[in-house]
Amino acid sequence: MKFFTRLVCLVVLSILASSHVFASPSSLKIGILVFDGFLTSDVTAPIEVFGAATKKSWFSSYEVVVISATKNKSVVSEEGLNVVADKTIYDDLELDVLLVPSAYDMDDFIDDKNLITFIRTQGATASWMASNCSGAFLLGEAGILDGKKATTWAGGENGLAKSYPKINVQYDQNVVIGDRVITSNGGPVSYQAAFELLTKLSSEKFSKEISESIQFSRLHRAFPT
Repeated sequence: MKFFTRLVCLVVLSILASSHVFASPSSLKIGILVFDGFLTSDVTAPIEVFGAATKKSWFSSYEVVVISATKNKSVVSEEGLNVVADKTIYDDLELDVLLVPSAYDMDDFIDDKNLITFIRTQGATASWMASNCSGAFLLGEAGILDGKKATTWAGGENGLAKSYPKINVQYDQNVVIGDRVITSNGGPVSYQAAFELLTKLSSEKFSKEISESIQFSRLHRAFPT
């Protein structure tokens, strides 16, 4: 009887282990791309928001992974922030979310076939793709935004529409949510976009919890609309 009871327990544990009940804390990865010259807040905003969320039990199945666009893991932002990435685009990665930042000069990145292939490959399986500021041009080059609503930096909408006519470019909007895609103006708006994405990945209640915990919600009191 004891042997049978132990056998049943082992079977139940095996079933649970294969389900989301005992999912590994790092089973779902939120990849944040970096490269030399990236605009700091495009990256630090989502890192702060999602990093804070992963400390909560309701979001502990997610892990934030910083990914370099080159084989060199060490990159420097436009404003001089040194970052050492966890992975590179040349590593074997399967992401649930990929977020793409911007730089003042995007030409070299748009022309980087390895980078565009990485973005396109992740976009085929990821639950969500996201960009801040001119990072939308990388998603556009990869075909991720074809037939979808999207935006870019404020004032850059015409350029995005001209370069990628298949995109349904939205004007004068901080954040645009399309089909499995979130794009934003970048800069401080990167926080707003991160919270919108967190809501999609969890709930409005949990997103508000993180907003309160990092005191982002106080901005609405300081600068009421």
